[in-house]
Amino acid sequence: MLQALAEEFSHESPVSPLILFTRMFGAMALCGLIGLERRINKNMAGLRTNMLIGLSVTIFTLVTLHITNNLAPANDAMRMDPIRLIEAVTGGIAFLAAGVVVFTRGSVQGLTTGASMWLSGAIGLSVGLGLWLIAAVATFAGIVVLWLVRHSEVALGIKDDVRDD
Repeated sequence: MLQALAEEFSHESPVSPLILFTRMFGAMALCGLIGLERRINKNMAGLRTNMLIGLSVTIFTLVTLHITNNLAPANDAMRMDPIRLIEAVTGGIAFLAAGVVVFTRGSVQGLTTGASMWLSGAIGLSVGLGLWLIAAVATFAGIVVLWLVRHSEVALGIKDDVRDD
């Protein structure tokens, strides 16, 4: 029985524990910046939501790497299609994001918040794969779009309020 228990916890991670920790907390930090902007402007899906999206997508990515590295080579019938990971992430987050989009009285609210959730998923996927530059630039670009463009629209009179969705 102890042998079975030891085997249960003996699976190797696709990356070292330090890299695993760095990727998980890095995804939470970068996605937290997106969520912080949402929270500051009192929008739905703020800090915790975006951090959890980034963390969960990073975990899905690391599990996929584990399967690819450890299980697929031993089984010819099991092949890795990296596009499936991206499709699963985008589909899952699209389902969550659809829940924040509301159509009332002729206007749509929540689209930007839904898009920010999708962005956090993409950041988490990038971090999970170790593509830090893509994740960092995407975070910066997201903040520019969410904050700078929003304030520019208000300053130009395109929008009435800093809060949009």
